[in-house]
Amino acid sequence: MLELRPTCEHCNKPLPPASTEAMICSFECTFCRDCVEQLHNVCPNCGGGFSARPIRPVHEWRSGVFLGKYPATDKQTHKPVDLVAHALFASRLKGVAPEDR
Repeated sequence: MLELRPTCEHCNKPLPPASTEAMICSFECTFCRDCVEQLHNVCPNCGGGFSARPIRPVHEWRSGVFLGKYPATDKQTHKPVDLVAHALFASRLKGVAPEDR
């Protein structure tokens, strides 16, 4: 189950559970759309690409399956990226489609 992390790892922008700005990699590293663009869609932690984070329903449309029963984590992960080092790392990957990395 996704943790729905509350902030961007790089800039610490709030990304509440219903945010359409939240982007995640396959390991659930969480960044805002602006930072994903700045990172050239290359996760600084794993090298993968990003996708929009799904939004967990706030209403209980199905019994027991909603944000109230499975709340977002309040644990923040704030690890600003060294953009100079990342530029070198991303230069090898940004031209490769995420599905081919």
